[in-house]
Amino acid sequence: MSQSYDVIVIGGGPGGYVAAIRAAQLGLKTAVVEREHLGGICLNWGCIPTKALLRSAEVYRLAQEGARYGVTVTEPGFDAARIVAHSREAAGRLNAGVGFLLKKNKVDVIWGEARLGSKGEVQVGAPTKPAVTPQLPAPKTPLGEGAYQAKHIIVATGARPRVLPGLEPDGRLVWTYFDALKPERFPKSLLVVGAGAIGVEFASFYRTFGVEVTLVEALPQILAAEDAEIAAFARKSFEKQGIVIETATTVVGLEKKADGVVVTLKGADGGTRTLEVERVLSAAGVVANVENIGLEALGVALERGVIKTDGLGRTNVPGVYAIGDVAGGPMLAHKAEHEGVACVEAIAGLPAHPLDKSLVPGCTYCHPQVASVGLTEEKAKAAGDEVRVGRFPYLGNGKAIALGEPEGLVKTIFDAKTGRLLGAHLVGAEATELIQGFVIAMNLETTEEELMQTIFPHPTLSETMHESVLNAFGRAIHI
Repeated sequence: MSQSYDVIVIGGGPGGYVAAIRAAQLGLKTAVVEREHLGGICLNWGCIPTKALLRSAEVYRLAQEGARYGVTVTEPGFDAARIVAHSREAAGRLNAGVGFLLKKNKVDVIWGEARLGSKGEVQVGAPTKPAVTPQLPAPKTPLGEGAYQAKHIIVATGARPRVLPGLEPDGRLVWTYFDALKPERFPKSLLVVGAGAIGVEFASFYRTFGVEVTLVEALPQILAAEDAEIAAFARKSFEKQGIVIETATTVVGLEKKADGVVVTLKGADGGTRTLEVERVLSAAGVVANVENIGLEALGVALERGVIKTDGLGRTNVPGVYAIGDVAGGPMLAHKAEHEGVACVEAIAGLPAHPLDKSLVPGCTYCHPQVASVGLTEEKAKAAGDEVRVGRFPYLGNGKAIALGEPEGLVKTIFDAKTGRLLGAHLVGAEATELIQGFVIAMNLETTEEELMQTIFPHPTLSETMHESVLNAFGRAIHI
């Protein structure tokens, strides 16, 4: 007889393991099925190791700039292998931490590849997908292959790098972000295809260490999800650092050499040119893992390549749910975690609030950092809103000057009639830490008057947020 659960979660990434832990906290007998690595792509090959790499880049940049702070650093250098090792250590520590949390909360781990069977059944077999190497060890004494029953099955299978025709990765000359995270050496030159968050972060990282970086984007704007003014500010900064950026440009040809690639680029005017680089990184987004998990047999509805759900993760098939990247964008770990908790609490009969995608913040951890929440100025106006826009430059902030980080901008967008905060957009030092203040304000439906009356500590970068709000209503002090 197969083992039975209240909840089985397929996928042990941020959405999956968080959902499993919350289900167990609510007294539901819970298991999570994972085929490769607890913590998913985020902890093992995405969010965490990239931030470790970018921290190394930040330290190296500061060492190079030591003289202006009165600190003497003689010929700063770097060890590429140690930089990669540092990032892998961070991933390993968090991977082990997820295993500990699941065990602590009495969540069973089933090791293998899951597939939906008949109603309420999950079939687990040996993994068919080769693991990304180096692979961290599997948890001790997991359950294995077999058939398992559950009243509620949550699909949290995540996503994988999108493969563009003609840019198929080979792990040596043409990379995905997996390869870019663990290079044997840093190339002398790199073409990054795709200027979303992934592409921009890797462009920033490699450029800091002296790599000649060209960043191409098919759309007319880098960081297409961001406010146009903020994206333009970031682009200017990247170009000042030496990153060559070409928008409205596509790759139409690729020829591999012994230790390099000749790429043909097509610009907006239809003209073409060739570029020779040592490596190419394809960073054109991700696609949901919806294949080979039994969705079709059960009749689970898909929409534009993702599982169609309501705001609480429910699909069109009773007892089957989906969260995270596999349920559509924004494909972000924190969105997946939030969905997982909301889904499980709804299953348990608790009052649950459907996900409001307008309140999901986006963060890009390049230099300078970019972060945002809510509507861009363009989208707010397109929605018919009469808006007030506030801006405040880091150059007018004491803490930014003291840090030696005067390059930045905070932009806020309000409904002119109601004072409602519609969106907030930042570029500059620690923008990814500051954005949560605006997220909380929007979640609490804070008005412009309440924000203006709030005391922001001095000296902090957060004062730029306050001044931006004041500026939207003609009351800024330091500009």
